[in-house]
Amino acid sequence: MASEAPAAPPVPDVAATWHRVLLLHARVESRLATALQRHHGIGLSEYRALGHLATSPASELRMQELADKVGLNQSSVTRLVARLNAAGFAYRDLCPDDKRGVYTVITEAGRARHAEASRTYEETLSAALEAAGQADPQLSATLAALSARVGGE
Repeated sequence: MASEAPAAPPVPDVAATWHRVLLLHARVESRLATALQRHHGIGLSEYRALGHLATSPASELRMQELADKVGLNQSSVTRLVARLNAAGFAYRDLCPDDKRGVYTVITEAGRARHAEASRTYEETLSAALEAAGQADPQLSATLAALSARVGGE
């Protein structure tokens, strides 16, 4: 007599909730990337990099610090900064004390592009989250539950 394969263990609520959040994240990121590219000619990583540069105290960050802030590896952030440089939104500068240290510095054009794109980003983000909540009330409840957990810790 052949034995039946054991049933898969039920997915814990936390894992199911996390899965729903990841799906929402992917959808929202896609909408943000499309809107920023269409309306402002920049990608989501470029937008975020410009935001970090614009809000840094000296309007500059070391390359590794920028990589950490936008969640990219060193090679990817080097390509991102090259795109920002080509567009006139940022430039590289050597650290005066340590010539091995390379900074990325935002330009006025980069600051202006980020400011222009911020409205699109905020509007798209709000619309995407609202649409997700209307299309899937359980997802809306999931977001509320996560907010409560994060806020309550």
